[in-house]
Amino acid sequence: MSHHFFEGTVYHKRFTPSVHEFTYPFYLLDIDLDFLSSLKNRLFSLGGFNLFSFKSEDHFGKHKDFKQNVEDLLEQFGLIATENMHFMTLPRVMNFVFNPISVLILFEQKRPTYLFAEVHNYSGGRVVYPVKLTQKNEKRYEGEAMKTMYVSPFLETSGEYRFYLQYEEGKMSLKIDLYNEGAKKLTASFKGQERPFESRTVAKLFLRHSFLTLWVVTRTIWQSLKLKRKGLVSYEPTPLDQIRRY
Repeated sequence: MSHHFFEGTVYHKRFTPSVHEFTYPFYLLDIDLDFLSSLKNRLFSLGGFNLFSFKSEDHFGKHKDFKQNVEDLLEQFGLIATENMHFMTLPRVMNFVFNPISVLILFEQKRPTYLFAEVHNYSGGRVVYPVKLTQKNEKRYEGEAMKTMYVSPFLETSGEYRFYLQYEEGKMSLKIDLYNEGAKKLTASFKGQERPFESRTVAKLFLRHSFLTLWVVTRTIWQSLKLKRKGLVSYEPTPLDQIRRY
C-alpha cells in the first residue's frame, strides 16, 4: 500500500500590477489508485463519515466508483489508464471540503507523463486542465495549459498556466506560474514531505491544521480584501464559470 500524505507549505506571489505574497502551512493526501479500496483506517473513511474522509463525488464524474470516474475522464481526452496513477487532493475534514486544486498524475515506467489539474472556484465552477508532461531533468517535469475559467476576482480568465512537478520518494513539489501576454502574473507552489497513511498521522494533521479546508476559504477572502485595498481591477464570473465542467 502506498497511500500517504504530503505535509508542507503553500506559497503565492502576485507580480503585477502590485506585488503581493503570502505563505501558509498545507498538506495533501496522495492516493495510489491501485490500492483505492485500502484507503481507510480508524480515523479515515472511504465514502463515509470520519475525522478525515474521501468521497468520489467530490471529483470528476458522478460514479461512486472513483476509478470509473477517472477512466471516463481519460476517455474524454483520448487516453487510457496507465500502469500507475496517483490522485492528490485535500480530504474531507469532518465532512467539510473545498479543493482549490487537485491533481491526477499518470505514470509510465515510474515516470509522470500526464497531469490533470482539477480546479474549483468560489462560484461553483470546476474545470479540468489536461497537461502533457515533458521531462526537463532527472527529477523535474513541465507542461502547459491555457486558462479557461475564472478563479480570482483580480485575475483575467485568459492566460497560460505553466506547471512544474517534482515527484520522488519522500517528497514532492508542484509549482504553477500564470502568464498573460508574455508577462508573469502569478506563481503558486506547494512543497511537502511524505507522511505515512495511518491513524496517527491523521490525528497529528488534524491537530496541527485544524479546519484547514475552512481556512483555505477564509484565507482567500482575507487576501482578496488586501488586494482590493491596493486598488486592483476586479472581474466577475460568467455563467460558464459557475458550472462543473467535465
